[in-house]
Amino acid sequence: MKKQHVELSKSDKKYLINLLSKGRLKVRKQKRAQALLELDRGKTFIEVQNQLNVSYPTVLSWSKKYKLGGLSFLDDQPRPGRPAGLSGEDRAKITALACSEPPEGYCRWSLRLLADRLVELNICESISHNQVGVILKKMNFSLTENVNGASEK
Repeated sequence: MKKQHVELSKSDKKYLINLLSKGRLKVRKQKRAQALLELDRGKTFIEVQNQLNVSYPTVLSWSKKYKLGGLSFLDDQPRPGRPAGLSGEDRAKITALACSEPPEGYCRWSLRLLADRLVELNICESISHNQVGVILKKMNFSLTENVNGASEK
């Protein structure tokens, strides 16, 4: 008989079978659950690796994580990264500023001019003209349109 790498409790096994029967799961979670069930059935790490098309260290890691923390490893942990920069309210302020009259001496707003004004008004600590352009593009706002809706050339 093959060496059993993971021994699931009855409640964990029942939970995993129930989870996989639902049909709508993230692929990562589904593969982790399938791996645990296959390891519990007595399959080796290599057999599970080949069946699920993942690497050997991945299967080994899932086994260790289950032994240490139980089924909590099925869900992804929050990933590090840059936090969202601007709230919806700040984006609305940017759009409102772009809709307002340009400063004296200018016939219309430029992205750089908007970025500088946003920092002056303390709407945001710093912002690039590219980011202003992306925000306005998502709002379907164009700096090149006249009030009448015709594009300037």
